[in-house]
Amino acid sequence: MWLDVIGWILVIALFATGLAGAIIPVLPGVVAVYAAFFVYGWFFGFQHFGWFFWTLQSLIVVILLVADYLVGAWGVKRFGGSKASVWLSTIGAIIGPFVIPAFGLVIGPFIGAVIGELLTGAGLKQSIKAGVGSVVGLFSSMAVKIILQIVMIVVFFIWIFSF
Repeated sequence: MWLDVIGWILVIALFATGLAGAIIPVLPGVVAVYAAFFVYGWFFGFQHFGWFFWTLQSLIVVILLVADYLVGAWGVKRFGGSKASVWLSTIGAIIGPFVIPAFGLVIGPFIGAVIGELLTGAGLKQSIKAGVGSVVGLFSSMAVKIILQIVMIVVFFIWIFSF
């Protein structure tokens, strides 16, 4: 009985970590959600999961990982940013929360995109526009990650209680 409680605590904690990771880039995100399925299997058995479950969940993981980069880059590109802006906004999203804990997640990509554009010779107006695009891309990427991770979790619960 107590092992069941520990198993569910770990599964829920991994789901929570995964959802938090959609917002906080240093957390594992989708990897934590995916790991929760294995933890459930180890505690309660893998009999609920078949090849279709694993294929579907793995496909969502791949889509999520690809979309994470593409949606963020789309925001910068959509607002006229260069490759340098895309790269530096990504670096800013990773470093920002450590440098400016409360607002670094938004300010980091913005500053990174602005610096990237300035380094390519763009004017200040275009650089700020690319910075705004990085923030739009960041929030769009977060929304996509949250939605897809919720889909993964819902599919998990449907699967274990239906099959």
